[in-house]
Amino acid sequence: MWHDIIESYYKTKSLYFIGASQEVIKTTVSKLKNEFPEIDIKNYRNGFLKNGDIEKIKIDLQEKKPDVVFVAMGTPKQEFLMEEFMSVYPALYQGLGGSFDVYSGKLKRAPKIFLKLRVEFLYRLILEPKRIGRQLHLVKFLVNLYLGKY
Repeated sequence: MWHDIIESYYKTKSLYFIGASQEVIKTTVSKLKNEFPEIDIKNYRNGFLKNGDIEKIKIDLQEKKPDVVFVAMGTPKQEFLMEEFMSVYPALYQGLGGSFDVYSGKLKRAPKIFLKLRVEFLYRLILEPKRIGRQLHLVKFLVNLYLGKY
């Protein structure tokens, strides 16, 4: 979906990218610039944030004023960050998980059957069993949300 947003609005909207490794984010931006020569990328940075980086990003967002901010850092971290960024700079924010890794070619997309069944997360879990802890937190959150505990 993020790529569709870019394809539809790259001539009229400015973009900002946060997430993945430095190599992946640079490859992603380079590939986007090749695909959409008129794209207006206000800034980008990797997703490995250190002390003070969040405040620097907030200032940068306020200065650069992007229309759309894509954050690819995985759930729930990206959602918490987007909420914090929205509190100081209103824009359209979209969490992308590992989309930059797939787009840059670092990771392969799940097989079509997983996509058709809408269980790409399961494919990622099979490839990377260490994700189970994070995914269990998400399941717990969704159950609590459904039960009205949030």
